[in-house]
Amino acid sequence: MKLIVPEEIGLAVQAIAAGELVVLPTRRWYMICANARDHNACARIYSGKSRPRAKSLAYILPSISSAHDLFVITPAAVQLASAFWPGDLAMILRWRDLAVGEQHEPVGVPDALVTFDPGLLGQLALLSQVPIAATTANISDPTNRTGPAITAKEVQHFVDESGIDVTYCVDGGISPLAHHLTIADCTDATEAKVIRSGVVHERAISAVLTAFATDQLPADDGVRYAQ
Repeated sequence: MKLIVPEEIGLAVQAIAAGELVVLPTRRWYMICANARDHNACARIYSGKSRPRAKSLAYILPSISSAHDLFVITPAAVQLASAFWPGDLAMILRWRDLAVGEQHEPVGVPDALVTFDPGLLGQLALLSQVPIAATTANISDPTNRTGPAITAKEVQHFVDESGIDVTYCVDGGISPLAHHLTIADCTDATEAKVIRSGVVHERAISAVLTAFATDQLPADDGVRYAQ
């Protein structure tokens, strides 16, 4: 694994297109990335992490418009995206076209785990000619209290321990939050449910959805009903 600086992100873009794996920092953790349509590359991530295949990798959006192009965006999802994207929220969204979803099976089908990152990870997705799948750089071990890598040194330890072949790691210093994405299931047309707590607090999500629900109430017509 070769360390590169953020200004060399073009090297990471080229590596992903060539079927290789790269690691980039976020505010939360360092993330290992691959072409979301390259099932062999994504399989190497699953194998190296000992990650259950039932746990999807995250689809990293290059733009908000791409979310509308690819996924069914419910009214609740629109509100959450307006409030928290780009940011530390992921949403489970349904593919508009199941055949397209099946090309991206590592990020989930018929529903995908989708996020829009404000930092280098989002920049990678924007610059890349192929879709980006990502997950945390660590062995999937529920007994490990340390958590995913938050420094390039910890990424190197993960690579050494797992034997996974990573071409580049972008050294972005220390990830300050050391916490997960919050995940909201937005596949239901009538509501959104938080299924994993993380950086975006559940109260913040509730406040957005409550405000949206209030805005949808019919206007007061001046009529009062007996109790």
